[in-house]
Amino acid sequence: MASDRIEAPVKIDNRHPEAAKSGLGTIPWGIKGELILNCNCTVFCPCVVSLGLHPPTEGHCQTWGGVRIDEGHYGDVDLSGLNIGLLIEIPGMMSRGNWKVALFIDERASTEAYNALIDIFSGKAKGTTGLFSVLVGEIIGVERQPVSYETDGKTRHITVGRKIDGVVFPVEGKDKDEEIVIKNTKYWMGPDITVATASKGRVRAYGRVWDFDGRSAEICQIDWHGPR
Repeated sequence: MASDRIEAPVKIDNRHPEAAKSGLGTIPWGIKGELILNCNCTVFCPCVVSLGLHPPTEGHCQTWGGVRIDEGHYGDVDLSGLNIGLLIEIPGMMSRGNWKVALFIDERASTEAYNALIDIFSGKAKGTTGLFSVLVGEIIGVERQPVSYETDGKTRHITVGRKIDGVVFPVEGKDKDEEIVIKNTKYWMGPDITVATASKGRVRAYGRVWDFDGRSAEICQIDWHGPR
């Protein structure tokens, strides 16, 4: 298993030639797929509707996440079919920044795709994730891992090596065939957020030992792009 770890501040070698030619932050990119998050909030995450202006239920945020890229590109670098794992730690309100982030990139990614995903998830590629360049105070690590993101009915299963093991499912509504969805938000991830919870939310990485079983979770269909 490859480790390929980069400690913050992230330094990227072997950058795709298009980046060197046109400049970082000018390359067209796009990602379509799904994102799940599971955090330490005891009820559904207040950040979605308050846009980060209300503190997490525990006063601070500890989150793990996963991204399934169904279709994606960074310039002419194909990102389709890759998965991403995330660890996010926020000391207070989301909007006040000083986030600490670890990024786990699918071990199947080429060198070009690996570097492209660092650009995107660090905010350097601008666009939808550009706010990360302001909100993230420290990237505590970037590494390759086997990242599995599977859907079984309405349930999502994600494993990131031995770092993250999570199972997330939508909260049942009055009509069992229809998920509870918060629609038409200005949340950065996407306008429609499915209210979910975790039956498993285990993290063992970078000195963090978290178990968020039964805590708040979110499911979001994503359509991110940049640099604008």
